[in-house]
Amino acid sequence: MPPFTQPRSGLGYAGGRSEVSTTTIFGRVMFLVGVAIGFLALGTVVGKDLSQGTALICSFGGLGMLLVASFGGDRFRVGTFAIGWLYALALLIGLGLGPAIAYFTANQPAVLTQAAGGTALTVVGMGALGFTLSKDLARWMRPLSILVLIAVGISIVMLVVGAGGSPILSLVIYAVSALLILVNFNYLRKRASENDVVWLATGIFVSIVNIFISLLNLFSSR
Repeated sequence: MPPFTQPRSGLGYAGGRSEVSTTTIFGRVMFLVGVAIGFLALGTVVGKDLSQGTALICSFGGLGMLLVASFGGDRFRVGTFAIGWLYALALLIGLGLGPAIAYFTANQPAVLTQAAGGTALTVVGMGALGFTLSKDLARWMRPLSILVLIAVGISIVMLVVGAGGSPILSLVIYAVSALLILVNFNYLRKRASENDVVWLATGIFVSIVNIFISLLNLFSSR
């Protein structure tokens, strides 16, 4: 199960900050994240009987869609099309995770529960910390995104050559993704405008998926 890259931030976006309350932006971001998780869950149900090869193709397809969203311009970051793109990639990632989730449900349900619980605790804790910190952490978004991209690239190469998952690599991806949750929520409070809603939702969603996959790998390797 390859993890996924963080979309590029909107730090250089020229649209400026519109006069919308932080509470409103937070609500919109989390609504999109919630719906994306719903599409992810739907994908895992629909894709539970997929072959490993087909599931891997779906995972790489989701990764490709994330890269397009990162470098494809404002069309993939703002507006209805960008929202649809987020939901489509969430569904595709879910299809890729389907066989693995089905396996853990049947054979190691405790691992699945622990990974889900650990993900929820991490997201709530880091999100709350990022939202309450007074310091602006926006400058850390790009370095952390690059770091997780490198780690994800290494994990994908290991997967392709059949080297298996590395607990250390999973731990690195977990830690960096947790820090990205913190930075994203801090950015949401300090800088976010209406034009940032979709890419922030995408970033938070991707970090949640990476945290879950990392914990699943860590708990199953014990």
